[in-house]
Amino acid sequence: MHFHGYLWAGDKALFDKESVRRPPSTVEPTPDSPPDLLARYREAVAEWRVTDVPPLETANWLVKPARLIRGTWQRPEDAAAWLGQRLAEYAPRFASRAGRDPALLAARVALATDTLRWGGDVSYGYYLTRPLFLSLAVVACSPNRLLAHPCPAGAE
Repeated sequence: MHFHGYLWAGDKALFDKESVRRPPSTVEPTPDSPPDLLARYREAVAEWRVTDVPPLETANWLVKPARLIRGTWQRPEDAAAWLGQRLAEYAPRFASRAGRDPALLAARVALATDTLRWGGDVSYGYYLTRPLFLSLAVVACSPNRLLAHPCPAGAE
């Protein structure tokens, strides 16, 4: 098993747009389906796999293009350290003062390390100065406990 790291910082309105964060349904709508359902399905098919906006399910990062991977690690401690470095980097821009607390950030890294050790995925999100949002994720790969996706980087 290894781990891939992902980072997205962007407009919160785009992050809230579910159609680009949810994979398309496996059942195609019929021509007489409601227009909003047809539009969402078409948008999901066209955008979901290629957009860099974080997926609703963390493990689905593994079906996104490999170019979105920000780092790959063999050891959970190294992947969690990357998370800690990103948290420290972005902390001055967190909208919440509580989110900037070094003890809280250290606790998040410790929790991430424990979660990654048993093969879980880690996903953190923070409001930055308006209208921005930060999403950080580390996903266990080859295998992932929740979804059987092949490694996006081709490294098994």
